[in-house]
Amino acid sequence: MRKRFAARAFSLSASYDSAIATWFTKELGEESPVVTRVYKPEFPLKYGCNPHQKPAGISSLLNSNLPFTVLNGTPGYINLLDAANAWLLVKELREATGLAAASSFKHVSPAGAAVAVPLTDVECAAYEVTPEAAAKLTPSALAYLRARNADPMCSFGDYAAVSDIVDEDTALILKKEVSDGIVAPGYTPEALEILKSKKGGKFIVLEAKADFKPDSVEYREVCGMTFCQKRNDVVITKDHMTKNVVTKGGLSALSEDAIRDMIVASICVKYTQSNSVGFAKDGMMVGVGAGQQSRVDCVKLAGRKVTTWYLRQHPKVLGLQFKQGVKRQDRVNARVRYIEGDFTDEERTRWEAQFETVPEPLTTAEKDEFMKQATGVTISSDAFFPFRDSIDHASKVGVSYVAQPGGSVQDPQVTQCCDDYGMVMSFTSVRLFHH
Repeated sequence: MRKRFAARAFSLSASYDSAIATWFTKELGEESPVVTRVYKPEFPLKYGCNPHQKPAGISSLLNSNLPFTVLNGTPGYINLLDAANAWLLVKELREATGLAAASSFKHVSPAGAAVAVPLTDVECAAYEVTPEAAAKLTPSALAYLRARNADPMCSFGDYAAVSDIVDEDTALILKKEVSDGIVAPGYTPEALEILKSKKGGKFIVLEAKADFKPDSVEYREVCGMTFCQKRNDVVITKDHMTKNVVTKGGLSALSEDAIRDMIVASICVKYTQSNSVGFAKDGMMVGVGAGQQSRVDCVKLAGRKVTTWYLRQHPKVLGLQFKQGVKRQDRVNARVRYIEGDFTDEERTRWEAQFETVPEPLTTAEKDEFMKQATGVTISSDAFFPFRDSIDHASKVGVSYVAQPGGSVQDPQVTQCCDDYGMVMSFTSVRLFHH
């Protein structure tokens, strides 16, 4: 008991000394000889990234609050990393576009992100929602429906974020999806009750604190080293997309929809593990390529996702007749495998068993013909394109607009490549690496 009280007493006096030292540190800036940071344990976690990584927990900086309040469930280590990044992403999308925004995160990168833009009838069919129901969706619900359908296979078990108050419509969409949790600035009573009942009451619901402001300098400990840097608080705006259009036609070649999609894609890659590129169309991400060492590999990875997104709208895919009782996620996966078509014999037998009648194959010729209509897609890159190969590949999936920082010795070659394909390219002058 005496040791416990002594620990509390010394912790209190240490925190007081730390508060004084921190004030002087901020006054001195880079000249400070010592940096002191004191953390207050808030709650334990079951484990860290993996079950063998114990103990684990969440702390707050002394005299500061956590950015979220836990309303339901028990968040884990990766859940909270996803929630922090997902919330910042949708908050910035909301501020930049003026539209309700949503994101779908997996392993600290977005599988999808979107703003509230009305759906076409074909998109409704691909996303399994009737046009009548889609027309009645609230902006928050519409944004999440789009974000989830960017790459619904990767979004399985996602962590969701919504920029606006979560209403009943949004909660009902989440209710039918396999998802771990959500973060938002608030919830209607009806929505909160729906979400609390999900996953047997274990669905994680976090409420973001509107007045929370992260410190301007962030710290990270790795292998005995403490890294610090100014937080990446650059605000991506329309000005970044319009101030330096380097291709033929200039600014007049950019539509308002294209500028919106450039903003959406650029903010998305800001919160995607680097190297990263993102493709956007109609206010939503349609392909995200994360964490590749080669930029052109990012483009190929994300470009494959764009192709899949387009082909989910092919008449033969929309016409697949599933047996009664096939689960929603199984239907999603089956459509993607139908598009890919590279079954093993064992896999094909199990795949065919899901249908009333065995579908005719979607041939390469049919896919190529359908993809010829792809156009109006935007690609954004977190750093410059070092060669024209990324643009060459992007041309295969309907890219019309390009946003990238610029700054490569190959900029003239890449610009010429965009002109060759009739693309419009903007140099934003902002690199967006994220690690």
